[in-house]
Amino acid sequence: MGNIQQTVALTALRFYAYHGYYPEEQVLGNEFTVAIRVKFDKQHDGQEDLQNTVNYETLYTIAKTEMQQSRKLLETVAEAMLGRIRKDFPVVSEIEVSICKNHPPFGGDHAKAAVSLTWEQDKMS
Repeated sequence: MGNIQQTVALTALRFYAYHGYYPEEQVLGNEFTVAIRVKFDKQHDGQEDLQNTVNYETLYTIAKTEMQQSRKLLETVAEAMLGRIRKDFPVVSEIEVSICKNHPPFGGDHAKAAVSLTWEQDKMS
């Protein structure tokens, strides 16, 4: 019959935060958007229980907490989110975290800068 893969995702989470390589970025701050997507085997028991899924409210709390800690690189922020998700939800087999800086300091009216990290559980042969 096979496994059913379930995806839980949060998109377009907006935060004002103080991430950036340059000192002025850590003083002035910037607007960021975050997206998180996790994948896992769906439980087949038919119960409507948060224990059988990934609670997206917890995913939001992880994103919010990590965005509040000023860091130089968006990669570091994304990696911290990814690590916390793996720890809090060991059933997850795949995680993608994307962070977009909406107004990077290099100019351009509609410029955006983004990083994404993806973790995938090793598949056993």
